This record gives sequence, structure tokens and C-alpha cells, in this order.
Amino acid sequence: MKAIYFAILMAAALLLVSVPMQASTLDDLIRASAENSYVFKTYLQGDDINIQSEDGVVSLTGTVSEESHKSLAQETVAGLPGVESVDNRLEVKGGNPAEKSDEWLSDKVKTTLLLYQNVGAVTEVSTNDGIVTLQGDATSQAQKDLTTEYARDVEGVKDVKNEMTVSNTGENTTRTIVEKIDDASITAQVNMALLFHRSTSFLHTTVTTKSGVVTVGGKAKNRAEIDLVSKLVNDIKGVKSVSNQMTVEESR
Repeated sequence: MKAIYFAILMAAALLLVSVPMQASTLDDLIRASAENSYVFKTYLQGDDINIQSEDGVVSLTGTVSEESHKSLAQETVAGLPGVESVDNRLEVKGGNPAEKSDEWLSDKVKTTLLLYQNVGAVTEVSTNDGIVTLQGDATSQAQKDLTTEYARDVEGVKDVKNEMTVSNTGENTTRTIVEKIDDASITAQVNMALLFHRSTSFLHTTVTTKSGVVTVGGKAKNRAEIDLVSKLVNDIKGVKSVSNQMTVEESR
């Protein structure tokens, strides 16, 4: 009997020890995955972000340079395996720019253009009274036009002056190299892109990514909206292919 009782006590003790150890391992993995994600190592590399996780409940504290970085951090962490919820307490250096102000629009346009594979290298974005001016380099007129299209469709932009320079390399095709990016970062980029575009910002979509393949669900008013979502998502950095499972909402 003593032997059995001792064995039960030992098993109970091991169980009590293993549970916090497993939780700790999960929390460490969440922090490491976030810090090594594409979003954190590129867009957020200059920000001061502290990641704490307890049993999958993540808190983000520190400062970021732009409001969009705060959203990107949350979207990326929320998409990591094991994350139950995210408490985003990040603060923007210098405070948030007023909504729909010129500075606010410049930040949104700049972030939007960074998300896409096939746009030109925009070196400067400035806004005056809602009119956005772009400067930088493009490999072709088609790429320059695509950059204008993406910028013009950002919510709040009145018009776009594209002063980008087209290089004389003779290259007439946009870049099609797909970067290897983690799924959480891809999902975060897709969510941000769809939110920032006026043509898709009102759509209630669900986005999941597995090995670079993005699945989009939700409702649209017509087939044109579904096709637009596919076009935008397919051009996001890291996306290998898109499975668009959105359906057309039936009119009542």
C-alpha cells in the first residue's frame, strides 16, 4: 500500500511540475516566434516592443514609430500558434496623428505600398490636403501605374501625384519573386492591406495562411469585389497562392 501511495504522490507531483513547464515552453515559443517573424524583423525592427506571454495570453508594451506598426504587431502575434488573446498597450512615439490628417494618410500609404511585391521602390511619401505625392524608382511604366493605383485606393486619399522615375533597363515586367515569409506575418499583411483599401475596408473577411497559401472567406456584394480581393492578396509579400472562398451576399 505504501508503495502504491508513494507512486500516486510522485505522479501527482510530476503532473504539477509538468503543467507550468509546458506553459512556460509555449510562452517562450510564442515570444521567439514573434521576435523572429518577418513583420517584426522588417517593419518593426526599429521599434521598442516588449512581448510577454502567460499561458498564451500575450501583452505588448513599449513604443512604435507609427500607428500602423501597432496594428501590424498585434495582427502578427494574434496569428501565432498557441496565442489565446493579445493585450496591445503599445504607444506611438509623439502620439497618434489626427485621423485623416495629411500625416495620417502618408503613414497609411507608405505602409500599404510596403506590403506588396509588385510595386516600385517608393522612397518618399508626402501628402498635402489629401493629395499624395510619390517619389522613388520603378522598373517599368506598368509598375509605376500599379503603385499609383494602390496608393489612390487607400481610404482618405483624394488623388495621387506619382513623380517616380522609370529606369531605362528595358524591363517591362514586375517582380514576381516570392519571399519566404512566415504564415503569421502573411496573414497580418493581408489583413492590413484589406483594411487600408477603401474598396475592401468594409468587407468582413476571414484570413488564414498555411505554408504561404492564403484562404479568404466572407461575403461580398458582387463578383467584382471577390476578384479585387484575390488580386490584392495575391500581390502581398510572401503569398504563394490564394484560395478565395468568399461568396456573393444574396440581396433581400
